Amino acid sequence: MTDEAPKWPSEQRKMPDFLIPEAAANPNGYVAEIDGAQISDPNGPVPGEAIIGVYCVGPAGQATGEYLRNPGHGPVQDDFTKLDSFTKLDNPDHWLGWLPHESDQAVRSALESTLNAQVPGSVVEWVKIVEDPVFLTGGVRNPSDPDKIIVQRAALAVVFWLGVRPPQERIEVLTGAFSWVAAGLDQPGGRFDRTWLDLGMSRDQAEELLTSRIYEIDGMK
Repeated sequence: MTDEAPKWPSEQRKMPDFLIPEAAANPNGYVAEIDGAQISDPNGPVPGEAIIGVYCVGPAGQATGEYLRNPGHGPVQDDFTKLDSFTKLDNPDHWLGWLPHESDQAVRSALESTLNAQVPGSVVEWVKIVEDPVFLTGGVRNPSDPDKIIVQRAALAVVFWLGVRPPQERIEVLTGAFSWVAAGLDQPGGRFDRTWLDLGMSRDQAEELLTSRIYEIDGMK
């Protein structure tokens, strides 16, 4: 870690020997102590709650003896802030009323169902939406009121980190994009939904695919 020093409580602590190479690679930076019970791969995505604290490193790449303890360390929590902030009443361009539940609940439930279908018994411990979501809506003008749109199809893509625990195994952190497309929204009884879970996918890739998937769904009914 080489970011600006976090404003965490400071104490003196000797850095463990196994972290010394990390310190040498991060002069004037920080080496994080990761909660191994929550994160099995410290080289992958690490939520803030899984950082126990950080060791400060001097300009020569050696520990200074200062340790900053993370007051927010604890169980990793869901974070749908980036999705919720785009779906408030003051953001009418991003209508998610087509989802079967509140947006965060719907996305979380769909993610868990998808992962459970792949590995039965898997439990999603936490989900974090880490980038601004992608929204798409398609429709036609209402012939009786040209100022209104009849929504025919809608789509959403979110980039996530999540912690999933397969049965009898340690928690695993997955990253990628989750996409959801619904068509036939203007047809009573004719609605059709499709979801995709693309591991390792970026937001740009998800957005590009979503623009085609929102129309390809017609051929999947």
